[in-house]
Amino acid sequence: MNCRLSALVAVARNGVIGKDNALPWHLSADLRRFKALTMGHSVIMGRKTYESIGKPLLGRTSIIVTRQPGYRIENAIVVNSIEEAVKTCCTQNSSQPSGPECFVIGGAEIFREAVRMCDRIYITEIQKDFEGDVVLPEFDRREWIEVSREKHEDDNGLEYHFVVLDRKTNPSKSNGGRPHPAI
Repeated sequence: MNCRLSALVAVARNGVIGKDNALPWHLSADLRRFKALTMGHSVIMGRKTYESIGKPLLGRTSIIVTRQPGYRIENAIVVNSIEEAVKTCCTQNSSQPSGPECFVIGGAEIFREAVRMCDRIYITEIQKDFEGDVVLPEFDRREWIEVSREKHEDDNGLEYHFVVLDRKTNPSKSNGGRPHPAI
């Protein structure tokens, strides 16, 4: 099975991705992009991210990673590891005409665990510092090539960039020393 694993994240200039289990900004264009990219696909998230959203996302298969035994959510799949989430995700989306793409949508701990398996990262780079209590985990940008960047500005003058990074060595094609259990 060939499956693309992608991370999807919005990050402030100072690395902040969250505050009090929510986004510290409201950027309508980013929310529309999120919906457009993930619709019809599976999304992998941690329990805290799920609880901040409060329900499974419509039109997508929600896969929740938690270490809490017995954690159950109606209309969602609950797993205990990122590896199990990737395997489930790729199986759930095997009928996609363009090949399955699964999205890691947060939080920070899930991103940290999954980035080693990701083929692509969609980043919204917000060109302003925000206060927050969660930052994007570091990853080696030298392993990635920027394939696109779109510069935008919202109605209030907030500049943001939609960026797509592809791994230089695709883990789903050649393992590159990183585990990708579903492929």
